[in-house]
Amino acid sequence: MFRLETILFEHSKSSLVKYVLTRYYCGMNDELFNLIERLANLLRQETRLEGQSLGLQPVQQEALYYLSTCNRYSDTMLAVTEFLGLTKGTVSQSLKILESNALIIKVKDKKDKRITHLKVTKAGREFLMKTCPPQKFTDAITSLSVDEEFETKTLLKKVLNNYQQATGRTAFGVCQHCKFNQQTSDGIVCGLTKEALSNDDIMLICKEYAV
Repeated sequence: MFRLETILFEHSKSSLVKYVLTRYYCGMNDELFNLIERLANLLRQETRLEGQSLGLQPVQQEALYYLSTCNRYSDTMLAVTEFLGLTKGTVSQSLKILESNALIIKVKDKKDKRITHLKVTKAGREFLMKTCPPQKFTDAITSLSVDEEFETKTLLKKVLNNYQQATGRTAFGVCQHCKFNQQTSDGIVCGLTKEALSNDDIMLICKEYAV
């Protein structure tokens, strides 16, 4: 009888601990989600204000910023559509507006004329330098110490990586961290395309990124 009571007590205690821990981590998860969502909302609001000078909507600014950070394998309309997770029609219209504002231009691929690359113009880069990231965001980040900024970036990178793994959306990572990024006697090469990569190339986002 005593043995049975002990087992029941231990089981009850274990269940209570699990319940408390579950509630604790759920609370932590909710708080973290709320913080990230609030940051994202503030960024969207500031971005919207910054884009008013050219009559741009946030989605158009997101497309422009993406094109300024991606490599030559990832600067097509299909890649932009995949990155933003929007319909082709929405992205196509957004790109037309960027082109009409002379923020991007279309360039045919030198090897395959069926492929059209979307390149950010000088005017586009100047716009991004003034607006992205928003000045108020920069002010907030510069108030952190060097150690705080490094720790924040490290933790956010880990959260992003975990989230990408959980959702299965692991593409669009920085080239230098990709499994196809290979160091050879002739320099850095993409193991997927077999093409040489420059030091600038490996700092850009690629849709073929894999870990």
